[in-house]
Amino acid sequence: MTRVTERLQNGDRPLLSLEITPPDRGQSIDELFHNIDSLMPMSPEFINVTYHQAYEDYEEKNGSIVRRPRRKKPGTVGICAAIKNRFAVEPVAHLICGGFDRWETEDALIDLHYLGIRNILALRGDPPPGQSLFRPKKDGYAFAADLVAQIRDMNQGVYVDALDDPVPTSFSIGVAGYPEKHVEAANRETDIRHLKEKVDQGADYVVTQMFFSARLYKDYVARAREAGITVPIIPGIKPITTPRQLERIPRTFFVSLPDALVQSICEARTAKEAFKRGTDSVAELAGELLEAGAPGLHLFTMGKGRGARAVLTRLFGSHR
Repeated sequence: MTRVTERLQNGDRPLLSLEITPPDRGQSIDELFHNIDSLMPMSPEFINVTYHQAYEDYEEKNGSIVRRPRRKKPGTVGICAAIKNRFAVEPVAHLICGGFDRWETEDALIDLHYLGIRNILALRGDPPPGQSLFRPKKDGYAFAADLVAQIRDMNQGVYVDALDDPVPTSFSIGVAGYPEKHVEAANRETDIRHLKEKVDQGADYVVTQMFFSARLYKDYVARAREAGITVPIIPGIKPITTPRQLERIPRTFFVSLPDALVQSICEARTAKEAFKRGTDSVAELAGELLEAGAPGLHLFTMGKGRGARAVLTRLFGSHR
């Protein structure tokens, strides 16, 4: 069971991790597995599986308004176990603050520990649909730093309630970083302070939100180091494959796209040409990041293999 921290310390080549999302409720997992299969020649060492908070919806039934719990994409823990079993690749389970109290968080961590899953990406999570602001559950956490602290405590054998002879866990703890700042942060300085709080509480490494300029990464790492953050910072990148993404990605993830990339894709005459221009640009970015000393790459695939495969093939050839 390889932990991300061990791989970062002992690897002889850049780390490669992928991020996937579970299929929608009721949909087959076969396509997701097929897309992972297509990326296995690139020897990814870790596959991150996102977690999606449950939320409450209301519907009319027999003249009454009934509250219904909803979760569009269940299955994070099950997919982590399946990946470990099927692909012999270590999963990284995303764990969020939203929708959990401290005891439910502890239960989730115990389940992961029993399954032999040793890597966690600790996140606050986004507000669920219908909410503009994040609201923690009663006895839950408003900030990822507090979630990190609970995982760190369990690694030291400290549980929420006092127990007789508790067994420590052994999780590697990753957290998110935002080269262009988190959308809710007042400024970049505040954002870096929040990152340092997470690291001070026990985070072992940082995975960044997607970005599309090597300069942003270099500047972010420099500011983090100046603030006393010494843990590895893994850049997150996402293949651009269609003109539609030029509007959707900035709106969804609160990131900016370089004008040269936008113009290049807009000028493409066919979908095939747009795909090649977008993936070539991101592959070039990935190469610049590795040359700048990035400890690895984290690809946001959204469960789709074609774009990630094109980027990695351009970067490494048919096999890594």
